[in-house]
Amino acid sequence: MKLAFSTLGLPGLPLTDVLPLATAHGYHGVELRAHPEEPVHPGLTPGERAGVVAAFRAAGLEVLGLTGGARVAAPGDDGAVIDEVRALVDLAHDLGAPYVRVLPGGAGPSPGEADATAARRLGTAAEHATDAGVRILLETHDSHPTGADAMRVLGLVGHRQVGALWDVMHTWLGGEQPVESFAALSPYLGYVRVKDIASAEDTAPLPLGAGVLPLAECVEVLSRQEWDGWLCWEYEKRWYGSAAPLSGLLDGGRRHLARLLTESA
Repeated sequence: MKLAFSTLGLPGLPLTDVLPLATAHGYHGVELRAHPEEPVHPGLTPGERAGVVAAFRAAGLEVLGLTGGARVAAPGDDGAVIDEVRALVDLAHDLGAPYVRVLPGGAGPSPGEADATAARRLGTAAEHATDAGVRILLETHDSHPTGADAMRVLGLVGHRQVGALWDVMHTWLGGEQPVESFAALSPYLGYVRVKDIASAEDTAPLPLGAGVLPLAECVEVLSRQEWDGWLCWEYEKRWYGSAAPLSGLLDGGRRHLARLLTESA
């Protein structure tokens, strides 16, 4: 499996500083938070996009994917959500990134209505993603925290360019065991997002291995099934300003994941 980390853990840091951290600590790629407050976002010019590609190529790293804030199950107008997803897909295409992450964000008393809304929007955006050669991944998150929840939507979409991003924290918070999450998500799985926290009540980010999340079990399930995709560390420094800087934790995080992979083999 390849290892990456998200720039959510390095808020606002220029790529000229992010990429050397990745290479110095043995990561294979970087997941980019695509937001206007970050160096990479859909408002970049063609020349700026080319500069991002050149920087990754020079560093010998891959752009794993882009994460935006589109909420595909949220109430409201379809058009604005679909446009937001398409803009992310276009940026991913220009950067050579294979994946775009979207959130469910459903609200209201009817899960079935949220499922249908998400499926309709994802199905529409999928045609654009097909042309761009990019895969849209629905993250296990908020209104759809488990693999079973995400599968309800993805089964309705039924399109190869729409898949799943397994966030191990949210499936755990949803009461799902790793083997259950993988069984639900495996037909759709793009990549896996790892992290660690102190408890269900305290979700501030911790170094990998310092918390309660079943990372060893998740890696064991993936290895047993001979899954060979990406593990991406999402350290939510952007939302928890008092958390320790990610830069000082990257080497330990890579070593912890490497140890889990060795043990699972």
